[in-house]
Amino acid sequence: MRLILAIFLPFVVFFTIGRPISGIVCLILQLTLIGWFPAALWAVYALSQYATEEKIKAAKLNKEME
Repeated sequence: MRLILAIFLPFVVFFTIGRPISGIVCLILQLTLIGWFPAALWAVYALSQYATEEKIKAAKLNKEME
């Protein structure tokens, strides 16, 4: 679901992953027609980084539980 948002409404993704300042900057970039594509790429990249960070947190939590 977030990947679809990253393509069509890139700025919303930043708010869903807890990065509101980046979301505002992305919205400003997205308002230009030329900036839509870089904004979408940035949102997809940020989303992949967020997923990686969540996996690392989960792995650390599992390791501490052992």
